[in-house]
Amino acid sequence: MDSGDEQDVTEVRRKKKRYHRHTPRQIHELEAMFNVCPHPDEKQRMQLSRDLGLEPRQIKFWFQNRRTQMKVQHERADNCALRAENDNILCENIAMREALRNVICPTCGSSQASEEPNFVEQKLRIENSRLKEELNRVSNITSKYLGRPIAQLPPDHQLSASSLELTVGGYGNPGFTPCLDLHLLDVVPASSAVAFPFPTISETERPIMVDAASRGMEEVIKLAQTEEPFWKRVGSDGREALNLETYDENFPRQAQHLRPPDARVEASRYSGKVLMSSSTLVDMFMDSGKWMELFPTIVSNARTIEFLMSGMDGSRSGDLVLMYGEFLGLSPMVPSREFCFLRYCRQMEQGLWVISDISIQLPKDKDLPFCTKRRLPSGCLIQDMLDGCSNIVWVEHMEIEEKNPTHQVYNDLAESGVAFGAQRWVATLQRMCERIAYANSPRDIGGAEGKSLMKLSQRMVSNFCSTLGSSNAHHWNAPSELDDVGVRVTVHKCSDSGKPNGIFLGASTSIWLPLPHEAVFTFFRDERNRAQWDVLSNGKAVQEVTRITNGQHPGNCISLLRAALSGTSPNESNMLILQESCIDSWGSLVVYASVDLPSINIAMSGEDPSFIPLLPSGFVVTPDGRPFTGTSSSSCSGADGVSSGSVLTVAFQIMVSSLPSAKLNLESMATVNSLVGATVRQIKAALSSRGG
Repeated sequence: MDSGDEQDVTEVRRKKKRYHRHTPRQIHELEAMFNVCPHPDEKQRMQLSRDLGLEPRQIKFWFQNRRTQMKVQHERADNCALRAENDNILCENIAMREALRNVICPTCGSSQASEEPNFVEQKLRIENSRLKEELNRVSNITSKYLGRPIAQLPPDHQLSASSLELTVGGYGNPGFTPCLDLHLLDVVPASSAVAFPFPTISETERPIMVDAASRGMEEVIKLAQTEEPFWKRVGSDGREALNLETYDENFPRQAQHLRPPDARVEASRYSGKVLMSSSTLVDMFMDSGKWMELFPTIVSNARTIEFLMSGMDGSRSGDLVLMYGEFLGLSPMVPSREFCFLRYCRQMEQGLWVISDISIQLPKDKDLPFCTKRRLPSGCLIQDMLDGCSNIVWVEHMEIEEKNPTHQVYNDLAESGVAFGAQRWVATLQRMCERIAYANSPRDIGGAEGKSLMKLSQRMVSNFCSTLGSSNAHHWNAPSELDDVGVRVTVHKCSDSGKPNGIFLGASTSIWLPLPHEAVFTFFRDERNRAQWDVLSNGKAVQEVTRITNGQHPGNCISLLRAALSGTSPNESNMLILQESCIDSWGSLVVYASVDLPSINIAMSGEDPSFIPLLPSGFVVTPDGRPFTGTSSSSCSGADGVSSGSVLTVAFQIMVSSLPSAKLNLESMATVNSLVGATVRQIKAALSSRGG
């Protein structure tokens, strides 16, 4: 940075207060005082302030937060107790009705229910009235705890054991925002908080789920530890595909779960070394939020629906949770896949863990004939190594039955495993564990400034990837004549702190290139080439101001770029480009967003950057997954007999209006469509001039 920028950074550091974290001693003393007196008076707060070296306002706010936390915990415990009591009353009610229906009078041998129908009916009415009052009480506590009216909660009914299929499933997700018709110019929110219309798991269903999860885990262990004839090599990079004939012989399926004739099987296995211990990986896998952070380019949404079983002695071994996950293909031609699944964790021996997933199907999913997604037993074995790392063996197994025709680009990416295969999971895990290792070494990334900038960049990448998912929350349109894929356009209405307020468009398209994905990534990584593809730069060059390395590969880094000043706009000197690039054996990403200088100074001062608004755009480059046939003049063969071409996905997010009530017009649609088309044409021209 120049001297003026350094002065700005120093000034911000002096003005901004750093976040204060209480010491263990301060927390211990505050907890001890809270146990004695949850509502200290002013004199007691002043005494604590002097003893602990804290301001009175800090003491006051700590006690307020602690009281709120205790209130939430008590309400949660009351809610669980009331639900259990309500279930017991329901069971007693059912048992009483059955008993009254079957009671036989010892004198005359007739049914008591038939002799005293009015008495039985009156008793049931009283019982039902009491149950309704109990339910209303539970609902009030629940709505108070969740912070929203009870009308938004799932319907209160239970599933019978026979209504739940425990070996297959896909999540239809009717809770998403309705589809947007762009021709009506109605703007609806596209942020997609998932509503889970999943009924409460009854005590009858729990043992069925435990049994299904146990059988799924045994299958994952066998598939992970067995070599031929279960698996066969499909490439020189260690990828393996499942031998379906051997699989069907060893794991016969029940008649109702026979494989449909038009179903496509995606089953793969891959192994690799990751820079993280097995216990840390297990903790992150079993926490849905940390799981999303560990796979930001694959898992766009994840929730823990219900905790079904806990391990012994506080260990993760034996934990069973019901989770929801949405997996991204990172291309508009690869629809995202949503599943509800059981995740089971077990420690086989010291330093060896297994985590297995098996999806379940809800009755509502049967109303979706266009696509049936079944995630069969999948998971991983994690083995500790002597150097503190882990060796992981990943098994991914899905059945996809699609009735609608799909584009050839999608078929190649999906069938080859590039989109959702085991290699992608392991490669992403290796890269993220390496990134975490660099972030935990402040000397390598420039201390707290670099760590804060890495956090901001990680959020940028996650936001970018989430916009590529063509789930039910988005309406995609294809107005472009660009190739035969077209441009997919989404409309977003955002009021979150992580994005600019207002209405913005997301547009993306995918094209095939006769170049390896590494060569395409190198082209985008070189800032000297930016003027050849960035239509918004007006041909201006960019200079790298700062670089933070977050991996061994030189392409894994975070950069701050500044466009060359033209003198036409006074705001040019106030804007920088935050860019992150990463590459692994699966593919590569280049994501960037414009950020003003004050925001960058705040991030580099070590403060929390979560409120800084970002609107990222970028590129995804993956191997095309096509087998080399030798008949296409535009294809080229790699060393393992497959095409060395790649699929490039171009994605933009453009602000339309800062007013959330603004209406979208077709001119905005045409502008973003033209922008994507011009970018693709410039990329093709630049790569062709280089021999592509």
